[in-house]
Amino acid sequence: MKIQDIHKPNGANRPPKRVGRGSGSGHGKTAGRGSKGAKSRKGSSLRFGFEGGQMSLMRRIPKRGFTNIVMKKIYQLVNVERLNHFRKDSLVDKSAMFEGGLIKKADLPVKVLGDGKISKPLSVYADAFSENAKKKITEAGGTAKVKRNEGRSAADNGRNKTVRRSSSADHRPS
Repeated sequence: MKIQDIHKPNGANRPPKRVGRGSGSGHGKTAGRGSKGAKSRKGSSLRFGFEGGQMSLMRRIPKRGFTNIVMKKIYQLVNVERLNHFRKDSLVDKSAMFEGGLIKKADLPVKVLGDGKISKPLSVYADAFSENAKKKITEAGGTAKVKRNEGRSAADNGRNKTVRRSSSADHRPS
């Protein structure tokens, strides 16, 4: 079988429904829109959750709790077993993991988890480690060090900038 032999099954491309073309078609007169009301008029589009003036479900249900999504730190997770990908006694940091295909983004923080076994001593630098991962890396003869982000963190997004005023700005004219 070749690509030119593949075709769509019968009925895959249906002709469009022609509405408003006489009562014999079954979609005449009101063209399937019903009688009267906003949805029967042209140009009508109701916003998401609109229930015809009734208090919408999103406003009826109680709101509880608080989630600060802006400050939430999202880690890329790497299991200890995947670190066996590297050579013995090598330095494994975020850039090495990115080049090795263990993480997808080099700028997001990385957390090493303790699933699996590690058979080589490695020097691992990451933004966070689980207790189990630290234990397994050190038992294999390696080191697990928390590397702080240079510059701003992924959760920061430039929002928490501290602005220093010069000494002249602190003095007000009298």
